[in-house]
Amino acid sequence: MNAEPSPSAPGLLIGRSALLDDVCSELDSRPAVVVVTGEAGAGRSRFVHELLRRTTSPDAVTLVARCQEADTPRPFAPLVDALNRFRSGPLPADLPPVTGALHALLPDLADRLPPAPPPLGDSRAEHHRVLRALHAYTAALGEAVLVVEDLQWADASTCALLRTVIADPPAGLGLVLTARSPTAPHTDAEGSDGLPFPLRAPAHVTVVERHLVPLPATETGELAAGLLGAQAVPDEFADRLHRWTGGLPYVIEEVLRAWRGSVEFPTGAAGEPPLPASVRRVVVERLRGLPPAARQVAAAAAVLGEPAPVELLRSVAGLDEPATRGALAAALREGVLHASPHDAGYAFPYDLARRAAYEAVAEPERPVLHLRAARALARHTSPFPLAGMAEHYRRAGRPAEAARCLEAAADRAAGDGDAGMAAAQYLGALRNGPSSVARDRVALKLARVALNARPGPQVPAALRQVLDQRSLGPGPSGEIRLLLGLLLRNQSGSGLEALEEIARAVPDLLVVSTGQAARALAITAIPSLKGWPVGEHRRLLAEAERLLPGVEEADLRSAVLANRATALALMGDPSAWEAVADLPDTLTGEAAARVYANLAGAANSLGHPERARAFQARAWQEVRTNHAPYLEAFVETTDVVAVFTSGRWQGLLGRAEQAEAQYQDVPDFHAEALLVCGLLRLHTKGQTDVARRLLERAVETTALDTGVVLTAAAAAVARIHLAAGRPSQAVQAVEEALRHVRRTGAWVWATTLVPPAVEALIRDGRPGEAHRLVTELAAGIADRDAPAARAALLTCRALLTATDGPQSGHAPSDALYASAADAWTRLERPYEAAYVKEARGLHLLASGVPGGRTVLQEAIAAYQDIDAVWDVLRCQRELREHGQTTVRRPGALGYGDHLSPRERAVARLASLGLSNREIASELVLSHRTVEHHVARALRKLGVSSRTEIGPNLGP
Repeated sequence: MNAEPSPSAPGLLIGRSALLDDVCSELDSRPAVVVVTGEAGAGRSRFVHELLRRTTSPDAVTLVARCQEADTPRPFAPLVDALNRFRSGPLPADLPPVTGALHALLPDLADRLPPAPPPLGDSRAEHHRVLRALHAYTAALGEAVLVVEDLQWADASTCALLRTVIADPPAGLGLVLTARSPTAPHTDAEGSDGLPFPLRAPAHVTVVERHLVPLPATETGELAAGLLGAQAVPDEFADRLHRWTGGLPYVIEEVLRAWRGSVEFPTGAAGEPPLPASVRRVVVERLRGLPPAARQVAAAAAVLGEPAPVELLRSVAGLDEPATRGALAAALREGVLHASPHDAGYAFPYDLARRAAYEAVAEPERPVLHLRAARALARHTSPFPLAGMAEHYRRAGRPAEAARCLEAAADRAAGDGDAGMAAAQYLGALRNGPSSVARDRVALKLARVALNARPGPQVPAALRQVLDQRSLGPGPSGEIRLLLGLLLRNQSGSGLEALEEIARAVPDLLVVSTGQAARALAITAIPSLKGWPVGEHRRLLAEAERLLPGVEEADLRSAVLANRATALALMGDPSAWEAVADLPDTLTGEAAARVYANLAGAANSLGHPERARAFQARAWQEVRTNHAPYLEAFVETTDVVAVFTSGRWQGLLGRAEQAEAQYQDVPDFHAEALLVCGLLRLHTKGQTDVARRLLERAVETTALDTGVVLTAAAAAVARIHLAAGRPSQAVQAVEEALRHVRRTGAWVWATTLVPPAVEALIRDGRPGEAHRLVTELAAGIADRDAPAARAALLTCRALLTATDGPQSGHAPSDALYASAADAWTRLERPYEAAYVKEARGLHLLASGVPGGRTVLQEAIAAYQDIDAVWDVLRCQRELREHGQTTVRRPGALGYGDHLSPRERAVARLASLGLSNREIASELVLSHRTVEHHVARALRKLGVSSRTEIGPNLGP
């Protein structure tokens, strides 16, 4: 059977262009013999089709013969079929008399052939005369190309004729032969792979031999993109497609039929493609052609799944070594198995071939082979491939052995510091239905590693199922419940439910371990905006501190001290830094990474940048020596938030978007990444609609929120409304976040929220509420170590001066604004410092006091320093509204042929399909101004239409 697709499919020349150019030039040097080999699906027919298209004219004589696999082949069958198809064409003039011997082979051409010669009475002589007749007929064709495909199935007569033609080729003949061969054949050897005869031509004959190898992963991706009509496919998809198909173009096309026209590419574990019927058919037919022993070895390879050495194949196939080696040679010769290039083993050339072979194994035989495989792996491999053995035991119907292997594999992974792998394997062990004793033991191990593994919702469900069995003693039950609560708190988005789960663990833990109970209490003492009031968390912390003297275990004492330091820092308690100093030197690894990431986030939020950097550096140091996916995500998102806070926005959006894509399974980390993406889209791109969608998703996603997401998102949305002149909507935007702050009493986390809330209340004509809010902030942070909150309080008091009525001078408000700006600058918060300058400039302009324009231009310069394009545009609009004109700052503000921030903002919205009127509304500009900006952007980018802006706009 020919396993080639039709030659009309797209992506023809991917990976073959240079090879085709080379062969084309050689085929023109007649007489010529071209041999093209490759395994089934490598694209031989396509290659030959394109070769003929390039080298022959429409009126040229071209004969294409295809050999067929048959039990009793007819002599010269492919050539006869090709000549019969050619009967409508002109026959060569002056055919030699010997061609009359073709009457019996070519009855449709009998009236156009010379007379049939008399019988010779000797079958061998008759056969030889027919062979000479075909050779003479071929020579009479003159300038011609004869193609014979799938030569591996050629009958003996066809082979004899081709040997004759090659030994004495007509001067104008181009002979093209194709054959299936898994490797480049030795064409000078009798009976070599692929070619059934040696290729021996006279010296004057041009001989070209080319072997089509499978495509590498990159070219697999290029072919996939062409077949799907896409510009490109993701690298991960290309790699997986290459693994599925081995880079064979035919198999690639068959797999992609289901996805043609789609731009969604399965890249997850669940993205395995269905097995195409055509691929299954090709593989099964090749298996049927193998001797019985070779089929046994192929079945063993299909069951093992990975490249396997001879002794492993022998054990699973149930053969002795000589029989195994002979069978393996047959499987290799037919291309059913390949030698692995990476290790001394043998396997199927691609995943889908293995799947087809596995499905061909009879159902009752599979458990037997899997049991042999599990036992053989234990005998012949070191270290034991425990996960693989577990899968074989599972498929053999031995769940207890499977669970035991998975537990051992997980123990090994946990010992190597791979928490993600360990959690997955412990979970697998639980799913295999172990005994109650083993189940309880595995559940505790799973709970212990899951905190650092980002395991997904399956782990909490499995732990709850074990707890519901009520077979655990108080110690294991309490610890699992504690760890389950932590898992829910940190990773599953179940805030209050998590705290309640941990609280339920305390009574059980007190029965067996004061240290475990103290640890649970210290964990529940860590505050959050969606948690309990801060006073309750302080009470729980006091309970944990009361138990601390009775904690003898060093690791539990360290855990309590770490959580105590975290809780105090997040509360803004002045004693937090003494608690940090009390942390033991033995605190290392995952525990250290966790506490220092927590402390870095708290210090950044409170306004201690130097401390935040030191804590963050220590967290990175610990994470880089421990493979804990959850902690890596924790430290990375903490760092992304800190970088945003410090105004180092260059290149941060890409990093935040990567974090958003990677950490979607951990709600609070995902929410923080969404938050930074939204804030950057707002401030650096001016994309208010996009920003609001991202900020809303962040608020919906966050689970507990230790003072980062809810407040910052609400503040940003309020600023959008304020910029658009909607102060009442700005007030509404902050109400929910303020409700959380008031309910919990966590005013130290209101740093970003209260200033825009106060501005919104003032502009909405509600100065009394603004004053009361500032009073609440002052009271809430009175005894707290929260420099950022104090800077926010100074900012709010400066804003309140706008409500004080006429003043004899502006010194009091100037002093407050200056103090606030200086405070933000000392805290390395350039955005907030610029905001204070903007507010002061607007206050001066509104009061008619000189200097307002200068101050507002200072704010513009400060915003430009951090690439806050949206804020620059807002300030420039505010200047125009007060009858002022903007003046470019020397150097940095001269954009020349580059887009200005405003032009870039307009161009980006235009590239998204917004009309000029929609852009004007979005950026609060006039319609005519937008027209001018679009025109300048088109000129500077060198494009003629809005649809061309996007690809040329850059980041």
